Amino acid sequence: MLERSITDFGSDNAFGQVDSKLKEHYGITVPTSSARIITQKHAHHMFLNSEQEPTQVSLSPQALVIAETDGSMVPIVTYEKKPDGVEKHDARKHKKLSWREARLSLAHPVGSVTPIFATTLGKPDVVGRQLYRCAKKSGMDDKTTVHCLGDGASWIANQVDEQFGSQATYLVDFYHVCEYLSKASPGCSSDKHAWLDQQKERLKTGKLANVLQELRQHFELEENTETPVRDCHRYLSNRTNQLDYAGAMKKGLPIGSGEIESAHRYVIQKRLKLAGAWWKETNAADMLELRVNRANRNWEGYWVSRKAA
Repeated sequence: MLERSITDFGSDNAFGQVDSKLKEHYGITVPTSSARIITQKHAHHMFLNSEQEPTQVSLSPQALVIAETDGSMVPIVTYEKKPDGVEKHDARKHKKLSWREARLSLAHPVGSVTPIFATTLGKPDVVGRQLYRCAKKSGMDDKTTVHCLGDGASWIANQVDEQFGSQATYLVDFYHVCEYLSKASPGCSSDKHAWLDQQKERLKTGKLANVLQELRQHFELEENTETPVRDCHRYLSNRTNQLDYAGAMKKGLPIGSGEIESAHRYVIQKRLKLAGAWWKETNAADMLELRVNRANRNWEGYWVSRKAA
């Protein structure tokens, strides 16, 4: 019970704050190092359990499932190994700080507000398998249509195609497309706001060809160092089959990936991007799984299984 309470506090708060939380609620004090070791121990167990977890349908078969994936950066620290022949080696003076992309996936049936999550620091193929597993647990079967959303990263579209095939449609987040249009707008009209609104409306009504034609009329010279209009045209032209916003809206489906971007804030960033927090890669992977365990409402089941073990 004590380890459960420590892990509970450690999953949401900096390890240095766990002692004050325990003292406030239970009159118990523990060293910060103990809070860290115990929390990370259980986080690692959850990580191992997630890798062994079978892909199975958790809900009844669904006609339509929404699936999204996106990445955000988390702080990672690595330490240089102690050189041979060196007696004193202060690792704190030989550390390297960097950022790694933590990729979060979710899926849920249309109309549901309780998504199923998965996360990894791994490569795109790992993300693809996780996205498939989330959809499967959300009720996807052979007859289910999967509506996928993400930013314009080509690896996301490739993984959707590889994992779901013709069973899924993929839509580029409308906000990301609008960012390209916004950068192009000054070169297309003196009233850039009205021009941008017009292009948004065209996209939402299935008039992509008109948007592309409008951009072509304002191409910069090829020798220009900055070509936002050409860049926007190229971006849209390379994704013509991922911009069917009119079709999605007609079915009442989302055209933006705001759900997964919001989930990054409350699942990952709320704990792993605390001020001053830096993580070893293995510890970050474990803590990501701990956060997903809570988000997936598997907390009680984990502690029941630990007690049985």
